[in-house]
Amino acid sequence: METIADYFGEYVFNDAVMQKRLPKETYRQLKETISKGKDLDLSIANVVASVMRDWALEKGATHFTHWFQPMTGITAEKHDAFIAPAGGGRVIMEFSGKELVQGEPDASSFPSGGLRATFEARGYTAWDPTSYAFVKGTTLYIPTAFCSYSGEALDKKTPLLRSMEALNEQAKRILRLFGHDEVGRVMTTVGSEQEYFLVDKEQFLKRPDLVYAGRTLFGARSPKGQELSDHYFGSLRPRVMSYMEDLDKELWKLGVYAKTRHNEVAPSQHELAPVFTQSNVATDQNQLTMELMRKIADKHGLACLLHEKPFDGVNGSGKHNNWSMSTDTGMNLLNPGDNASENAQFLLFLSAVIAAVDDYQELLRVSVASAGNDHRLGANEAPPAIISMYLGDELSNLLESIAADKPTGKKSREQMLLGVHVLPKFPKDATDRNRTSPFAFTGNKFEFRMLGSSFSVAGPNIVLNTIVADELSRFADRLEKAKDFSSELNKLVKENYLAHKRIIFNGNNYSPEWVEEAARRGLSNLKDTPAALARFLDPKNVEAFKKFHIFTETELKSRQEILIDNYSKTIHIEALTSIDMVRQQILPAISRYVGDLAGRVVARRSVSQSFACKADTALVEQLGGIEDKLYDAVGTLSDETAKAEKRERFEAATYYRDKVIPAMQETRKYADQAELLVGSSYWPMPTYGQLLYTV
Repeated sequence: METIADYFGEYVFNDAVMQKRLPKETYRQLKETISKGKDLDLSIANVVASVMRDWALEKGATHFTHWFQPMTGITAEKHDAFIAPAGGGRVIMEFSGKELVQGEPDASSFPSGGLRATFEARGYTAWDPTSYAFVKGTTLYIPTAFCSYSGEALDKKTPLLRSMEALNEQAKRILRLFGHDEVGRVMTTVGSEQEYFLVDKEQFLKRPDLVYAGRTLFGARSPKGQELSDHYFGSLRPRVMSYMEDLDKELWKLGVYAKTRHNEVAPSQHELAPVFTQSNVATDQNQLTMELMRKIADKHGLACLLHEKPFDGVNGSGKHNNWSMSTDTGMNLLNPGDNASENAQFLLFLSAVIAAVDDYQELLRVSVASAGNDHRLGANEAPPAIISMYLGDELSNLLESIAADKPTGKKSREQMLLGVHVLPKFPKDATDRNRTSPFAFTGNKFEFRMLGSSFSVAGPNIVLNTIVADELSRFADRLEKAKDFSSELNKLVKENYLAHKRIIFNGNNYSPEWVEEAARRGLSNLKDTPAALARFLDPKNVEAFKKFHIFTETELKSRQEILIDNYSKTIHIEALTSIDMVRQQILPAISRYVGDLAGRVVARRSVSQSFACKADTALVEQLGGIEDKLYDAVGTLSDETAKAEKRERFEAATYYRDKVIPAMQETRKYADQAELLVGSSYWPMPTYGQLLYTV
């Protein structure tokens, strides 16, 4: 019987394949390139390309593509066949080192935020050898970075790699102070929990809002939602189980460590969680996961919804970003360890994360800002828009003891460098979980819970890596000059906690009291995307990115422009879809139903005044009033949408937020009222009950 181990990674040109197939010296030099970030010599690339081609051909590949992540939020690919003319009408299969290392797609047709004009088409893709190539279908996929002819980053991969390198360098400075000269590299690792909905494909195609906007713009709540909590971790329905089994198998073949699958809180909502891996690899694999989720759903007659809030009144979907730092020698830098020195090292790295989250809270909020996520943040299934950290009582009490120069009260084997008792050995789950916290410590990692389900994890991790690198840089500057390392370390941890303790909150982030308390603490509350993006180019944010060469100021401005345009375009598409659905489907359905009701009333009255139906008469009057209000509301929505379209950038975004979205909500209110009154055979689209309970 075939086991998972027999086929796991069978379509991946991974380390085991390279070690087996490449000449020893080529393999050694490639590994050195990967571990030290050196440029790959073209002669080595030619050998790798030849071996990679032969392997891919054995797997059924006929084409290759440089697979990259432009600023659309999804992936892009252009396929080239391996064939080359060989004379006599024959072909040979060619793939050179140059083709492996560099490609040249059009750079003007992707969002660039002004970095590329329409006539400036040249762009380049560059192989990322730290993320394994793989075969999917008949194509060899080569993970790459994407930049313009003039060198600007046009993708999400390039700045992510830059941010990883920045954190690596600054973390190694700290580790050297603790005597860890053997550490060659510090990597950030990510495990992204992916939430999603599954609905019947036939029902999906009858909903223009799901097709165009990815979420329902109309829909009265079904009699049953998630009130009974009977879906969460419930038994998997056969159709869903069959889908999950196929999804897991395809992901395993491509080397994705798909680990956990289960029902989520809302009906028809589910989750897939992988094992941690290096941040750039995790980003690639999550993009691959989302793509396969949709494709495999289609094979099962399903549609996979990755929007942050597909249905009103039930939980939306997030993507919890579990983030940590590890060394190539096996140390997890967010693990407290077993002895005094390890405890002190842990507290120093923890202090850097605390400072980073506080100093750059607005930037973290920007990293999760989108029109879709605005529907979810602050609802009962997601953290609020206020950034805070959860550390748990034990760790918080320890930091309070350090700040107050008091012992922890726990017996210890020895004194730690900071002058307080050594930390108790933390089990993996040293703290309770706080599902309301945006940024929670969970034993040996932080869980950034604010990401939307459709997000690329690249953006938030670029920010996390950069801001932590910035704080580590400040710490290293100070400690490297210290005459007494232990004393200066003690002062630094204490001062840092006192300066940034406002960001730590272990309570209920959903409570109204926390909103008031956060304001008293001076924490930002950027409630929507336009408000968040207005803070993107704050001087301290620009300086941090420039300091480590993550982004130039021009690249940052381009990304702000793209994000604000995406927000406006998303709302615009939703508004136009709402207008079409009301005018072409909902109003005609109400009219037909009212007309038939009125006809019955007239027919009955013609027989006898006493035979007139009170219920039908009342419904005609009630629906007539709703129909008129809906007609007026959609007219207002149409007018406001036209006005918004004439505005630019931030002015447009704020107009969509302040005028168009309220007009959409008003239109929806009357349409949803009508849905509850119009006969089911007249209603022109599947209802919430049909969408959520027919899989």
